[in-house]
Amino acid sequence: MSDAATLLDVIHFTADKHRYQRRKDPDATPYINHPLSVAELLARVGGVTDGVVLMAAVLHDTVDDTKTSFDEIEARFGKAVRDVVAEVTDDKSLTKDVRKQQQIDHAAHSSSRAKLVKLGDKICNVIDVTDHAPPDWQRERRAEYLDWSERVVAGCRGTNAALEAEFDRVLARGRGVLDVDE
Repeated sequence: MSDAATLLDVIHFTADKHRYQRRKDPDATPYINHPLSVAELLARVGGVTDGVVLMAAVLHDTVDDTKTSFDEIEARFGKAVRDVVAEVTDDKSLTKDVRKQQQIDHAAHSSSRAKLVKLGDKICNVIDVTDHAPPDWQRERRAEYLDWSERVVAGCRGTNAALEAEFDRVLARGRGVLDVDE
């Protein structure tokens, strides 16, 4: 199967897995929009052409948020994709605070591929928290998310200058928007 066909298979698989899920934004957009945005951003802004990274970007939330196992990902898309997805997947048996701290602690020790997925995910999430936050997220919670993402991304620095610059740009814009909202 060609790289393009494999990526389309990943997209189809992920869309099926997330088919009933919605984002928490005011419009309740289809969840699949998020992983597709992450992969598209990695390719467009970061110049990422590594198929493993792009596939992992599309799959990055499937184990966290659907009934998908790492073994299922490996069987269908290979060990390399599975390993990157595993690196960016939270252990849901832990409390939210512990998971968030682990993301900060583990970022610097992640593979370059996982760091790219993390960067894309954080960029897209900062944009969403800035422009399309869940209705129950007040300014303080949104600001806390921006601060936390900055700490996660600090561990990913040195991976892709274009993505890091984009993160800095969207973070500064997000802080500016939140300051105006006060």
